[in-house]
Amino acid sequence: MRTLRLLLSALLASVTGASRAPFQQVLDATSGKDTPMRGGDDIGVGHFSEWSRATKKQFFVDWQAGRQSEWVFVMGNEAGDLDSMASALTWAYHLEHSTQNTSNPTKAIALLQTQTDALDLRPENKLALKNSKMTSGHDDLLTMDELPEDPETLALKLRGIVLVDHASPLRKWETAKIISIFDHHVDKGTAPDASPRIFEKVASCTSLVARQMFDEFYKLPEEYHLPHELLELILSAISIDSGGLKDATETDLHAAKRVFERSQWADRDLHEQMEAVDEWLSDAKKDLDDLSVRDLLRRDWKGDLVDTPSPRTPTVSLGFASIPYSLDEQIEKTGFGELFHWFAVHAAWTASINTDIDICLNKYKVKTKDGKKKKIREIVLTVRDDVRIDKVQADNLFKAVTEALEGEKSLGLERWHRAGELGGRQMVWTHESGAGRKVIRPIVEEAVRKWDM
Repeated sequence: MRTLRLLLSALLASVTGASRAPFQQVLDATSGKDTPMRGGDDIGVGHFSEWSRATKKQFFVDWQAGRQSEWVFVMGNEAGDLDSMASALTWAYHLEHSTQNTSNPTKAIALLQTQTDALDLRPENKLALKNSKMTSGHDDLLTMDELPEDPETLALKLRGIVLVDHASPLRKWETAKIISIFDHHVDKGTAPDASPRIFEKVASCTSLVARQMFDEFYKLPEEYHLPHELLELILSAISIDSGGLKDATETDLHAAKRVFERSQWADRDLHEQMEAVDEWLSDAKKDLDDLSVRDLLRRDWKGDLVDTPSPRTPTVSLGFASIPYSLDEQIEKTGFGELFHWFAVHAAWTASINTDIDICLNKYKVKTKDGKKKKIREIVLTVRDDVRIDKVQADNLFKAVTEALEGEKSLGLERWHRAGELGGRQMVWTHESGAGRKVIRPIVEEAVRKWDM
């Protein structure tokens, strides 16, 4: 696999004396010196992993004792990309360490809003965490499936939450007090009294978190320890989001410089190192050929409840998956290699998460007659009738969303070449507009908000 090739490349670089292998620390994980954990996992080494594991343990101890009100959850979005994860871990670490010698210390923990077994569906995350010497199997990270209490209930008991790489909380966290927000998307007006409350168009949200961390860090009466493993995780997130700084804003660049000069890479050239890290992570990110259709569906999925004016169904569950394969390629990955099996796998997945409407946004490239590559996108729409809405409502909602998408002329939607084989409340379109989730999601959400039946 590509990840194995990356490890071998790093080994070769170390043997030949190359000084710029960006993730040479990855080799530590193959030394066999770590202590085995349950399930064959290896305990992470270094201050950052030790802190993360100790923090997770303390949260469970305090939960058992009924002390949830002492804790702040720092959470990113539910897609669980590297930017979201690095932002949450960075700010949780800073919150705790910057207040540890004060009269009001903060207990903070990063909550990754995904399942533990879904973390490795993003190979770039796995590689970055391995470089940061975290525990294999992710026993030192807190994920959604490890919460000992329902989020709706826990939200009321917490001291508060911090949103990173996320403009507003998911419905299940909306009753929690929002202490701070860091986001590089559109400001939705959530929690106007939060502090700090930072919205800025940058390549990486981690840049905003790192900037604020250092602004506060240098004002402290005494500096706390910044482990290089955390610093290099921050740089990894900034690198992959900014194309190795080629697409960086001034904020991204300034944040990267401040982090870089304290990292173990400080004796190297900033731009060369960040380009190398981006290349490694981007190569790993593409290593998805072994993932099943179900894994592809849940790898980059975002969803939440959406309000409707319908007195019968005041909320509808809406989800979006982003997949870097065409539907034809995904069909080949099913056990039978048939269209019906893809929709069967898809139905089982959406049933497991109680979703009413699911949108799969596929993207891929095809070669044109002149040998160039052209980007193609697909939209796969399905509506269920077994969660919150009945068959008549589902038919009507499917019609409303279909008309909204086809009515957006800027998308230039064309029905898929096998659209005639689709079942009820299933539709697939192709387009070349370049519109992804940030464009498609508001169109669908608006249609749902207007739906009244």
